[in-house]
Amino acid sequence: MRITSFFALALVSSTAITSIPALGQTDAIVKDHALTYPKTKTVNVVEEQFGEYIADPYRWLENDVREDADVAAWVDAQNAVTDAYLERLDGRKALAASMTRLFDYDALGVPEEAGGKYFYERKSGGQNQAILYVRDGEDGAERVLIDPAVWSDDGATALAEWKPSEDGSLLAYAIQDGGADWRTVKVINVATGEEMADKVEWVKFSNLTWMPDNSGFLYSRFPEPKEGQAFQSLNKDHTIYMHIIGREQSGDIKVYATPDQPELNHIAEVTSDKEWVVITSSSGTDDRYEVTLVKVDTPELETRKLVEGFDHSWSLIDGIGDTLYFATNQDAKRLRIVKTDLSKPEIRKIVCEGDRAVNTTCSKTIYAFTEVVPEHSATIDTAVLVGDMIVVDYIDDAKSRLEAFGLDGMPKGIIDLPGLGTIDGLYGSAKSGKGYFAFGSFNQPNSIYSFSGTGQPDIWAKPELPFDPKSISVTQRFYPSKDGTKIPMFLVHKKGMDLSKGAPTLLYGYGGFNISVLPGYSAPKMAWIEAGGVYASVNLRGGGEYGKEWHDSGRLQNKQNVFDDFIAAGEYLIAEGITPKDGLAIEGRSNGGLLVGAVMNQRPDLFAAGHAAVGVMDMLRFDRFTAGRYWVDDYGYPNKEADFKTLLSYSPYHNIADGTDYPALMVSTADTDDRVVPGHSFKYTARLQALNTGEKPHLIRIETRAGHGSGKPTDKLIEEYSDIYGFLADTVGLGIAD
Repeated sequence: MRITSFFALALVSSTAITSIPALGQTDAIVKDHALTYPKTKTVNVVEEQFGEYIADPYRWLENDVREDADVAAWVDAQNAVTDAYLERLDGRKALAASMTRLFDYDALGVPEEAGGKYFYERKSGGQNQAILYVRDGEDGAERVLIDPAVWSDDGATALAEWKPSEDGSLLAYAIQDGGADWRTVKVINVATGEEMADKVEWVKFSNLTWMPDNSGFLYSRFPEPKEGQAFQSLNKDHTIYMHIIGREQSGDIKVYATPDQPELNHIAEVTSDKEWVVITSSSGTDDRYEVTLVKVDTPELETRKLVEGFDHSWSLIDGIGDTLYFATNQDAKRLRIVKTDLSKPEIRKIVCEGDRAVNTTCSKTIYAFTEVVPEHSATIDTAVLVGDMIVVDYIDDAKSRLEAFGLDGMPKGIIDLPGLGTIDGLYGSAKSGKGYFAFGSFNQPNSIYSFSGTGQPDIWAKPELPFDPKSISVTQRFYPSKDGTKIPMFLVHKKGMDLSKGAPTLLYGYGGFNISVLPGYSAPKMAWIEAGGVYASVNLRGGGEYGKEWHDSGRLQNKQNVFDDFIAAGEYLIAEGITPKDGLAIEGRSNGGLLVGAVMNQRPDLFAAGHAAVGVMDMLRFDRFTAGRYWVDDYGYPNKEADFKTLLSYSPYHNIADGTDYPALMVSTADTDDRVVPGHSFKYTARLQALNTGEKPHLIRIETRAGHGSGKPTDKLIEEYSDIYGFLADTVGLGIAD
C-alpha cells in the first residue's frame, strides 16, 4: 500500500517530522485570486506503533473548540479565508434561491396511531424544523402538538424521537440541541398541550418505549459526562431505565445494565400488545446482537435471555402474545423471518458454571426459532405486522419492493409501489389491519400511503411540489469495479439531456456500516440537476444493499474494495462521456467523508473537485472519541497490528502526498459534532494546506451549532449547500449566474 513522504520522514527522525512547513509559508494561487491560508502551529508528537513512527503535528486541533481558545481562533481564521473565497464566486445566490424554492413543499412523516389519535410530523417550506401534529381519528382535524420553532432563536433545536402512550393521552419527546447526539426527554399532555414537569437528561442512542399503564417509559442513557467532556468523552455504560411519570429522574428505575461489559449498548422495545419488553444489546456497529426479554407484568421486571452470543442480527418485528417475530441473518445472509413461542421453551441440563470439577448439572432455558419467511434473492430492510399479515420491505437491486405474507409465511402478494424509489418509515402493528409507509425517489419527495392488503395502496397525504417530477430522468446502470464486481449506479438529470455530450457531474457514495444508499429526494441535489448537472449515486460495497456478503466485502481488510468501487465509478462516468475529465466532482458524508479523502489520495488525477463532509480522517485515533469506539466493527482496531497496517494504508490524514497536485476540495464539519468529532476534519485540512498539494483551493467550512447533520435547520442547509455546491460548480464548470 502507498506510504507517503510524511511516513518516510517518520522513519528517519522526529526532528524531520515536525519541521513540516507551517501553513501560509507557501501561498496557493487560485485562478485570479491569491489564496493565503492561515498559519497553523505544529507540535512535536511522535508515537511508535508496531515499528512505525507516527507523527501527529496537529494533535492539538483535537481539542474541543468550546474549551480551547487556540482551536477557536484557528476555526475563526479558517472560516474567514473560506468565506472570503466564497464571496468571489458566482452562482451561490442563484443556488440559494433555487434551493429555497425546492425546499418549499410539505415534507411528510408516516403517522403513528395510539388510542384513536394519529401523530405525524410535517415540515413546510420556509420552516426550519418539523412540527408534530395530532388528529383525533384518522380523518379528524389536525392541530399542532409540538412546534420546535419556539425553542431557540437560531432554529438549531429540533424535535428528535417521540412516542405516544398506548392510549394517546401522553407523549414523550426528545429535544436535540445544536445537532448533538445528546437528548433531553420531556412529556406533554396530548389533550391540553401542557408540558409536564418530567425531564430526563443524558439520553443518547435510545428508543422511547411506554409501559402499558402509562405509568412510565423506558429509555437508554449514559452516565453524565465530566465537566467539559460532553462532546469528546467515550460513550460507555449504556443503561436502560424506566422513568416514572411525575418523579424526578433521580428516582428512575434501572431496568437493564451490563457493568461487567461497559462497551455494550442496549435498546428497549415493547411489543404492540404490551406483553413483552425486548432488549437488544450490541457492542459496535456490526449487526450482531444478544436479545433479553422482560415480561411486562413480572415483579421487578425480571429478565431472561432469549439469544446469547453476539453471532447474528436479530430485529424485533412484533409479538402476538407469547409468539415473537424477528428478522435475522442467522443462516440467511440476506435475512429471513423467524418466530419463537415463549410458552414452549426447551429445558436443557448443562454443567453448572464454576462447578465443572464436581460435574454438577443445572437447567438452562432454550427457545427454538421456526422459519416463517425464507431468505430471498432480495435483502430484507424492514418488516412489520399489519393485522394478520407480515409485510416485508425488500431492497431489490438498491430500490424498494413491498410484499405481504400470512403469519404462517404463505405469500399474499405484492403491494404496488408508484415507481423506482424507496420506502421510508414502514408502520403497522398486530392490533390493526391497516399499515402506512412513505415512498419517495430522487425526483419525488415522500408521499404517505396507507394499505390494508396487497395491490394498489391509497394516498394518505401527498405534497404539492415546486417542480415537475416528470421533467427529471432517473435511471439505473451497473458498471464493473476493479475486480469485476458489478456495482449499481443511479443517474439523475434533466429529461432529454444528451449524456454522451458530457456534463458537470456530482458523484456521491458512502460504502460502510451495512447502510444502504437508496433513492431519495434532496433539494440541494435537485438544484444541481436543475442547473444542468448530472447527479450520480453509487451503491458501494460495505453497504447493506445485498446483505451480509456485500457489507463484509467492504469492511476491515476489504475496505480498499470501497475505494476501488468509487474510483471505478469515476472512470466509468468519464469513459462513457457522461462527464468530461475536468467535470467530475465527488461528495461523501461521515464514512463517505473518509471515502472522499481516501480516493483523493489514491487518485488525485481522476477528480476535479470534492466535498468531504464530517469525515473520519484519522484512522489511527478514531476510536478514542465519543461514538468512535463502535466503529471498530467496520474499520478494525488501531491497537491490533494487522488492522493498524490496513488503516494506515488508507487513512486520509496520513496519506496526503506531498508534491502532488490535488483537486479542489471543500471540507465541512461542525463544532457540535459529537459523532465524528471535528478534530478529524481540522487535522486533515491543516496538513492538506501545509504540504505542497497544488494550486487549487483546499478549504474548510466549519458550522456552529450544527452537529453531525440531523436536526439541522433548513436555513442552515440552504446556506451550507449553496456555499458548497457553488464551490463545486465553479470548479467543474457548471455555469450558474447570480
